[in-house]
Amino acid sequence: MKKLGVCVIGSGRAGMIHAVNFAKNIPGAYLAAMVDPVAEVAQSACKELQIDTYYTDYRQALEDKGIDAVVIVTPTKFHMDIAVSAANAGKHILCEKPMAMTEEECQRMIHAAGENKVALQIGFMRRFDSGFMRAKEIVERGDIGDVVMVRSNTRGPSVPQPWMYDLKASNGPLAEVGSHDIDTLRWFTGSEFKTVYAVGGNYRSPDAKENYPDFYDNVALVAKFENGMQGMIDGAQGVGYAYDARVEVLGTKGCVFIGRLGDDAVVACTADSKQAVYPLMASWTQLFKQAYQNEDAAFIESIQNATPPKVTGYDGLMAVKVVNAGNASIIEKRIVTL
Repeated sequence: MKKLGVCVIGSGRAGMIHAVNFAKNIPGAYLAAMVDPVAEVAQSACKELQIDTYYTDYRQALEDKGIDAVVIVTPTKFHMDIAVSAANAGKHILCEKPMAMTEEECQRMIHAAGENKVALQIGFMRRFDSGFMRAKEIVERGDIGDVVMVRSNTRGPSVPQPWMYDLKASNGPLAEVGSHDIDTLRWFTGSEFKTVYAVGGNYRSPDAKENYPDFYDNVALVAKFENGMQGMIDGAQGVGYAYDARVEVLGTKGCVFIGRLGDDAVVACTADSKQAVYPLMASWTQLFKQAYQNEDAAFIESIQNATPPKVTGYDGLMAVKVVNAGNASIIEKRIVTL
């Protein structure tokens, strides 16, 4: 079977994770090119990855007949234009989260992919993490009874970048940090958000306060789902102490704990066993390294086998819908019904 040429659009930290995977670790694919608007950044990436081809404009890459698929790893506000252009050029698409800024943009991306018969996968890599997958099996097996509530937190050690301060341009931490938590809640409840109520506060970003009074670096969201289950999200940026991503799935007969401040771990507490471990984790790049590789491999397999991606444009759309509802709840100080 022909190897697929993949171009990574965006040569930053997340882009390089995907690029390394396609350069070295994904059967059935190879890294064909890199894109970055800063030529020196693109050149440096190519040197590290040991490839020759780079572009400073993604439109040039889309004209390259040796490229079969693209990975979009740019600021969110550019996702829709790039994805629609890629679909119209017949390129398959793996788009990092958040999918886009608005539901309308997500719908345009989904429509373009469908019209051009190309794959559109969204980068919720936690669904490909061995711990999350094992926990999903435990829940679906009924070990903890019926799911009652799912709680997810993502707390990052690094401070927010200035471009994030304007919620109209970034959709804020609920998008940049909380998208994974939103998708996790949807995945484990098997349902859609019905109502959300969120509160946010700026506790670690003094530079944003004067010009961007709505910016928050800490958020708490509670939700009710269409099937009656409950949800909670706890998100923070600039916490300093570690990269902290954990999930609890509470059932009628037990609880599943996913993640820790260290390497992959799933702890299931039932009547028969109780376990707990608490090391430390410095970065999401380390915690989810294998998950990214699994995600990239699944993307190529879905193209080669002509099967739907495991994480679809609809999943991305629903996460963006919740992000926007959560931001409205924070600003308007009310419960939002979706």
